[in-house]
Amino acid sequence: MTRDPARLGAAAARRGVRAVRADAVTGEGLEQALAGVEVAYYLIHSMEPGAGTGSIYAFEERERVASQNFAAAARAAGVRRIVYLGGLVPRWSSSGGKRTSAATSRHLASREAVEGVLLAAVPDSIVLRASIVIGARSRSFRLLVRLVERMPVLALPAWQRYRTQPIDERDVVAMLRNAAAGPVSGEVLEVGGPDILSYGEMLERIADAMLLGRPSLRLRVSMTPVAGRIAAAIAAERPELVVPLMEGLQGDLLPREDHAAERLGVTLHSFDSAVEHALAEWERAEPLAAR
Repeated sequence: MTRDPARLGAAAARRGVRAVRADAVTGEGLEQALAGVEVAYYLIHSMEPGAGTGSIYAFEERERVASQNFAAAARAAGVRRIVYLGGLVPRWSSSGGKRTSAATSRHLASREAVEGVLLAAVPDSIVLRASIVIGARSRSFRLLVRLVERMPVLALPAWQRYRTQPIDERDVVAMLRNAAAGPVSGEVLEVGGPDILSYGEMLERIADAMLLGRPSLRLRVSMTPVAGRIAAAIAAERPELVVPLMEGLQGDLLPREDHAAERLGVTLHSFDSAVEHALAEWERAEPLAAR
């Protein structure tokens, strides 16, 4: 999926790649797109209002319908493996096998539901679960950068203390590539970078990389519906994206195991290295007012 299919097609043609346009929500074009394919990457995800036929669905339903259509078409085409980039979900609690309250996040529940659909259709598939991907085109990272850039004082809701393991975009791409033909099969791998950071620490480290002094105000409440809309307005993002992301910030989001990079033969970059690389790549395309 792309915002500019014609541009994607032209770029693919220059590289000798055949681009086929399909719509996962309606199913149109999937049979042609998957014909003769051994390994298919499923990188479709959006929490914003859909266009055309997709606009009749809430994002959770649109995600479910799209994954079911893709999975059915892949199975019918004889696709050997689907590689899916999903999101980390909260750990199981120690009592009663119940998930923590963060599992109620619509965003995280939707990502988990999609991986179940794909694995059921093509059992040899591989799922990579990640939290925040640090890259110039990662909208989660861009949101953090815009907040640092545009807020003279960082007002940090209560979720700023929760921890996660952000991962470099380069490392995710390497893992996705190696998952196509590696020895791992039919598994869900939870991936993260080498640094465990709170969301507040990430914002502070991004501010340092941008050479900005940003005092912080740490709040005791989250007020997600309000804070999400304010953050979206400051960052010039859509609240349909930002609010569901913040709904998932109800506890630590850490990989259960830390062996995915080793199993897929990838050497991880540090958080600071990831941020510097992402900011440099960003600035090659557009200026950052704060740099």
